[in-house]
This record gives sequence, C-alpha cells and structure tokens, in this order.
Amino acid sequence: MRRPIKIAFLPFIFILILATSVFAKDDEVIIGLAAPLTGDQAFIGLGVMQGAKMAVEDANIRGPVFGNTKLKFEPLDDQHNPTQAVLVANKLIADPDVLGVVGHFNSSCSKAASAIYHEGRLVQISPASTNPEISKQGFDTFFRVCATDLVQASAASFFVWNDLKVARVAILDDQTTYGRGLADQFEKMFKALGGEVIRHDGITQGEKDFMPLLTKVKFVNPDLIFFGGIYPEMALLLKQAQRIGLKTRWMGGDGIFEASLAPLAGPDIVEGTYATMLGVDPHDVPEAKDFVARYEARYGEIGSFSAYGYDAANVLIEAVRRAGKKDREAVLAQMRTIRDFPGVLGPINFDKNGDALGKSVGVFKMESGKFKFLKEIKDNSDPQARS
Repeated sequence: MRRPIKIAFLPFIFILILATSVFAKDDEVIIGLAAPLTGDQAFIGLGVMQGAKMAVEDANIRGPVFGNTKLKFEPLDDQHNPTQAVLVANKLIADPDVLGVVGHFNSSCSKAASAIYHEGRLVQISPASTNPEISKQGFDTFFRVCATDLVQASAASFFVWNDLKVARVAILDDQTTYGRGLADQFEKMFKALGGEVIRHDGITQGEKDFMPLLTKVKFVNPDLIFFGGIYPEMALLLKQAQRIGLKTRWMGGDGIFEASLAPLAGPDIVEGTYATMLGVDPHDVPEAKDFVARYEARYGEIGSFSAYGYDAANVLIEAVRRAGKKDREAVLAQMRTIRDFPGVLGPINFDKNGDALGKSVGVFKMESGKFKFLKEIKDNSDPQARS
C-alpha cells in the first residue's frame, strides 16, 4: 500500500526541484542563431543553421566549454524581416544563458537588430551580412566573418570592366539594405573605372511581375545587367527577361550564389550568369575538407553560407571558452583578442569595427546548372572607406 506524501514535505520537495533546475541551468550556455528559416530564403538560412549547429556539436564532443558547462544551440527564424529580427533579438538578450548569437543573414535584419544586441551586451557575429554601414554604427558587439560590399562591389566592377570588357551596364536592386547597398557600391566603383551606368532601378522583394521594368531596360540595350538582391527574385528576372527577348549578360552578388537558382530559373535560362561570392568554393579549401565531407554526408550538398555559419559559431564558441564564465562582457572582451583563428575558410581576424580582415571574393559563372569558379580577386576597396 502506497503511503501518501505528507503535506509538510511538499514545500521541501518543491524547493529541491527548483534548486535542481537552477543548478542544471548553471551547466548550460546557449549559442543563438538568427536567420530566415522559413519562406523563400529558407534554403540559405537552413544552410547557415546547419553549419552553426555542427560547430556547437563539435564543441560539445571536445568537452565542456568551462567547468561542467555544455553548449546548447537555439536557432530562431527572423523570416528575413527586420521587424521580426528585432523581436528575435529581444528574445535572445532576455535569456541570461545566451552568450552570443550567430546572425543575421540579411543585412537589413542585422542592422535592425544590432542596437538590441548592443544594449544587451550580447556578441552578434554575422556569417553573411555584407552592408558596410552596419559596422559604422559604433556598436562594439557587432562582428562578421564575411567581406563587406565594398570588397565585393570592387571585385565585381573590376571583373566586369577588365575581364568582360563591358562599358555600359544597367543596374537593378531589391531596395533592401543589402541589395541597394551592393548595387550603389558597384555603380560608384564601375563609374570610377570609366564605365557608364545607363539605368539604375529598384524592385521589391516578393514582387512577381518585372516585365514592364525589363521592357524599359531592353530599350536601352545594356551590355550587362547587375543585380543587387537575392536568388528568388533573380530567378524571376532571368525567366521574364528571356520571355521578352532581353538577351544580355547578367551578374549578381553573393545573394544569387545559390544552388537552387538553376532549378528555379531553369538550367538553360540561367546559363552564363555571373556571380561574386565571398571567398572561394569550400570544396577547394584544404582546411574545409573534413567539414564539407561531414556536412554533405549528413545534409547533402553544402549551402552557399554553411561554412560561414560554421566559422562564425566556432569563433564565438572560442570566445566563450576563453571567457571561462557565464558573462557577456567577458565573452565580448575575448572576441576582441581573437587573432588568426583557424576557420575552415581561412584565418579569421577582425578590425576595430568588427569587420573581417584579409577577405577575398571569388567570381563564378553558371555552367550546366552549377556555379563554376573562375578567379579570386583580392580586396581592392579603398581602406579609407572602411574606417
């Protein structure tokens, strides 16, 4: 016969359960992630998430980050929407167990959330937000492992002018922080080389009908169209351009560098499209061989920014490990001491603004449904523009 628990013991049992949960929390540190995990950019966001998740798992296999403390991974969906990004940032800073966040993917989201992270003294390290204005806000909590649009636009303009021998371009952008920022930098640098920009127009993310605009672009007959934006809109632009007989070369930034661009637009339609990408193909980097093999065995073909998610998470975890305690200011201080961290895409260093140093840009061309690496272009941007 079971004996009933005496009421007098209930407060003691409750206190014991509460104390156990508190002590368990002391053994946990959370690495957050913010990216578009649903919607039309989810393919990229999930790739970033999977890379970061592998970094957390690898770290836990090596043992506690300090004491008996293990890492927990908390991915959140910002829906590539700046308003949602702010909500995600507020949720992350409200949890004292969160010591850093890998994010965001989109520059508009990183910029919107950066003030929240700064207020909460939470390290934010972006794998892919390239807009140079983010790091000029003076927030010491912001870092990125990717090159900025100054580097990327410089590489794109040099390639178009020197390699493709193009003199007249039209520019389209999606009017986001990323897309407009990249397009504006490309225009500035292309003109400085002697090129002519005969149109620069904006579109809206999520828009479906670009035929009227493309008809106007066709009328001015550019030698090349440069697009600042993301792959879903690029696929539509390419399909609709073919429909109206607009036959010219296209080029975009890292936002269109995505394996799903070919099936979205059609392999024949996308053939010959150029793209710049931050760094080079991880398949060609010896240091990334093990990561790529493990990633593709688990998830399939590696995403465009999966390695950047892995590197961003790893450098953040290293700062947590060096801090040796659950203290955001201590983690932030250790981030500032990072030198030559061995990332799978090469050594990671930061300047005083949190921007990655020594990054190059790869130029790729779509051939037979895949982006083929053409050349690497070192940072040719103006150092004064990054200060």
